[in-house]
Amino acid sequence: MKYLPLLWANLRRKPLRTTLTFASVVIAFQLFGLLEAVNYALTGGADLAGQDRLVTQHHVSIILSLPSNYLARIRTLDGVRSATSDNWFGGFFQDESNQLTTYAVDHESFFDVYPEFAPPDAQLKTWLATRTSVVVGSELAKRYGWKVGDRIPLRSSFARHRDGSDSWDLDVAGIYDIKDGDNTNVFLRYDYFNEGRNFDRDSIGWIVLRIADPGRATEISKQIDAMFANSSAETKTTTESAFLQGYANMMGNIGAIVSAVAAAVFFTMLLVTANAMAQSVRERVREIAVMRTIGFSNGGIVALVLLEGLGITMIGGALGLWSGDAAARSIGARLTQYLPLMFMPPNAFVIGALLAVGLGALSCALPCAQIWRLEIVEQLRRT
Repeated sequence: MKYLPLLWANLRRKPLRTTLTFASVVIAFQLFGLLEAVNYALTGGADLAGQDRLVTQHHVSIILSLPSNYLARIRTLDGVRSATSDNWFGGFFQDESNQLTTYAVDHESFFDVYPEFAPPDAQLKTWLATRTSVVVGSELAKRYGWKVGDRIPLRSSFARHRDGSDSWDLDVAGIYDIKDGDNTNVFLRYDYFNEGRNFDRDSIGWIVLRIADPGRATEISKQIDAMFANSSAETKTTTESAFLQGYANMMGNIGAIVSAVAAAVFFTMLLVTANAMAQSVRERVREIAVMRTIGFSNGGIVALVLLEGLGITMIGGALGLWSGDAAARSIGARLTQYLPLMFMPPNAFVIGALLAVGLGALSCALPCAQIWRLEIVEQLRRT
């Protein structure tokens, strides 16, 4: 306990300097938290992807469709547990500012492949029995006040109804909820969508399949692509993680960008903190010499300086990470339909804590080395 009053006194020696140094640490970790949240929002879907799921798409681009009979043929392959089809619907509610992530899916197999999106059993029975059914995420249901049994008109900018309108009347059959997951999707039945659309009928966007043994992913992928080689619609099959990561990579290597910016921020913070600690130690060389004269050990004084640096970086880092996560969640609440996973992942807090300790220790390295190396007489002479 004898060190705590000394530690507090040293921090209060130059209040403005301490405050500015602490603020630089908070801002650095706040930026780190925001960057990690953006990175997770853009790439988190790939991290959450099922290890036993593969995606088959047109080999040229996902915007090109596949014949619907590909689905039945893939289901016959050895090692395929189940397979389903997806079509991008591009829906919005009321006006185009309310964009919704909407898919037309095979109603009989979709929740076998994606059990995490399945609504309660009673609602699932309604989904299977009603052609105009739709399953929506809990976040959307809360935002728009939708309830099971409601009829909602969804519109699409390109999937027009065969009567010429862009509106599709759908009945809310179920509401799914994934803890800490994406609860902003809408799923309508492919048979209703296919019957009603005015172009590209009997085609599917892509196929998602679950395999019995994830270790055979490469083998089954090659088998599927070989099956449709030299056809009018050749395929490309990848793991679901690689498929989702491809979307994020369209904007560049997000992880590398985040790492580069974070490194620049922390390097600047380290220079500021190290300079502040060096100045603080230089200003009290005489005090340190006197403390050593009256019995304080070199190790005790070094520990005191180290605690100063760690105190600033660890408390500032904790406040910065908390505020960064809060800011990210606040932004995410306004952009839920675009970035449903806008928050800091748990591993970012662990990385942040390690960085706070490491940067705090580095900022004190030079002054601690000077204290340890100099003799008492030399320290008194320098004053």
